[in-house]
Amino acid sequence: MPHGSVETARRGTAPRATATVDLVIPVYNEERSLPGCLQVLGEHLRRDFPFDWSITVVDNASTDGTLRVANELAETMPNVRVLHLDRKGRGLALRTAWGYSDADVVVYMDVDLSTGLDALLPLVAPLVNGHSDLAVGSRLAPGSRTVRGTKREMISRAYNKVIHWTHGARFSDAQCGFKAARTDVVRPLLHQVYDDAWFFDTELLLLAEHNGLRVHEVPVDWVEDVDTRVNVTKTATDDLAGLLRVARAKVTGAATVTGLPRRPEPRAEHPQAVLAERENGLLWQLFSFGLIGIVSTVVTSVLYALLRSWWPPLLANLVALTVTTLWNTEANRRFTFVGRAAASGRVHLQGLIVFVLYYVVTSGALLWLDAAAPDSSRWLEVLVLIVSSVVGTALRFVLLRSWVFRPAADNPAAGDEAETASMSEKETA
Repeated sequence: MPHGSVETARRGTAPRATATVDLVIPVYNEERSLPGCLQVLGEHLRRDFPFDWSITVVDNASTDGTLRVANELAETMPNVRVLHLDRKGRGLALRTAWGYSDADVVVYMDVDLSTGLDALLPLVAPLVNGHSDLAVGSRLAPGSRTVRGTKREMISRAYNKVIHWTHGARFSDAQCGFKAARTDVVRPLLHQVYDDAWFFDTELLLLAEHNGLRVHEVPVDWVEDVDTRVNVTKTATDDLAGLLRVARAKVTGAATVTGLPRRPEPRAEHPQAVLAERENGLLWQLFSFGLIGIVSTVVTSVLYALLRSWWPPLLANLVALTVTTLWNTEANRRFTFVGRAAASGRVHLQGLIVFVLYYVVTSGALLWLDAAAPDSSRWLEVLVLIVSSVVGTALRFVLLRSWVFRPAADNPAAGDEAETASMSEKETA
């Protein structure tokens, strides 16, 4: 019987329990942990997993006996195969294995099995029936339970907060080693994911959300294994650099992935349903924009006050504004100007132009203060920054409403984009 429960689900027929699932386990110098991992995982899959499955062990240029152990286990255990790479990198391992897999759904999990395996079926099921495109385990979602040290707990929460503030991400845990994806969806994404190391997960999820894919999140039980190969400091530095790179890709339009399946717009199932309209009048726009602007202004002011201890006013202001701009634009796109067709690349490019004007207003105010009162206090600088931010925010609202997110009827380009999207949905169906 051919594989294809994912495809049939998209066509609207009932899913069959014939989906194939490939579980990928990247390893580097794990000759001690690998036998126990495969034994426990194999028993769980045979006993409690209803889909056809295989396990792919990806050896990341190990220098110990990991490759030998993996090959020996593959000879004695059914449905286990080994892939060897000459270069290190968890991202490289997942990109390679997922890219070559012929399964309907691909999964990633860590060799230490820190994540409870009872979450595996809830992770895979929404992908098999076509409800979601990617699925992630979360140690920070409501209902999750974790046992780990304070240091890693604080670093994990801080990193995910940075992702939320800078990119407006909706997933709660970017780097839990427990993820899955529909193969037909993840393959186009893999061509746009450039990180070969630990930032791979975050980049994949940011691109998925940016391109309108549905990400399912599963609360997990997670127990830390302190025998880790992760260099926390280097990983954190690389992750921050990766966030800036993805932000730049969003602004330039390089983060838009072609060839992804599109979901139809939500519609009522009941034929006599009385539908509500999404609030998008001027009053709502002012209210939503104001709330987002208040948060942005507070964050910008706090960052400026901190950075001003080391940097001159203009540089401190530029960095503070840059940190909050992407979040501000995404928040307004999602909540303030809902229902207005716009291409992501164009929105971020025009948003960048608006940001430049905003920066001119706020920096001009600081330059005026420096010329008028060279010995002014730090708090007077912050006050002037707040006032100029209010003026810049008003200008920003006008430009966003009348230019960046103007109605499709007044924006031929947006209308063309909406028509193209509609045609793509019809072709997909």
